[in-house]
Amino acid sequence: MVDEPKLRNEQLGYALLRAVVGVNLMMHGVSRMITGPGEFAAKLVMQFEHVPLPAWSVWVFGLILPATEGLLGLLILVGLRTRAALVAASLLIMLLTFGSALLQDWNLTGTQLAYAFVYSVLIFLHQYDGWSIDAWIKRH
Repeated sequence: MVDEPKLRNEQLGYALLRAVVGVNLMMHGVSRMITGPGEFAAKLVMQFEHVPLPAWSVWVFGLILPATEGLLGLLILVGLRTRAALVAASLLIMLLTFGSALLQDWNLTGTQLAYAFVYSVLIFLHQYDGWSIDAWIKRH
């Protein structure tokens, strides 16, 4: 039999980490949407002008990124389709790491590695997702 207080602590820890990660990712997107996706995309194009990527691809990525971050962050925050959202966020951080490596911004790639690690931990510990919309749907 599972020790109930221990399970509650594991579920609480998972829920809090999931919520913090969700708020963080969601606010990346929301803050960029507030300033305007076009403005963000234009800054990104300037930042990437000396790397071997077509400017149009950086522009399109910059337009799509804020909404993607906002949506994935919200899904992770509320715990809806949590595993899929975490996998998608992991793939997104892989793309962002690729871009940062092209810029040779090793401090940023290190930060992105920390994000990737936390996403992986949340996927690994997904069995403790007891306080989420996913868990509620599973119970009902």
